[in-house]
Amino acid sequence: MEHLEQRVEDLEMKLAFQEGTIEDLNQQVIKLNDLLSNQQQAIRLLVSKLHTVEPSNMADQSEETPPPHY
Repeated sequence: MEHLEQRVEDLEMKLAFQEGTIEDLNQQVIKLNDLLSNQQQAIRLLVSKLHTVEPSNMADQSEETPPPHY
């Protein structure tokens, strides 16, 4: 009977440890989710700013006329 009580106590300790570990992992997932959300928002902002930037006044290399010495 004493052996059975010890096994139950060991299981209870393992369960308590696992619950603590699960809670710690859950908090990390929440933090990473917030970080990912912030990064996605920053990327969306950068993309929208890139879309509003006017193209350069310089012509592409393919559109340039060759210099006179060619």
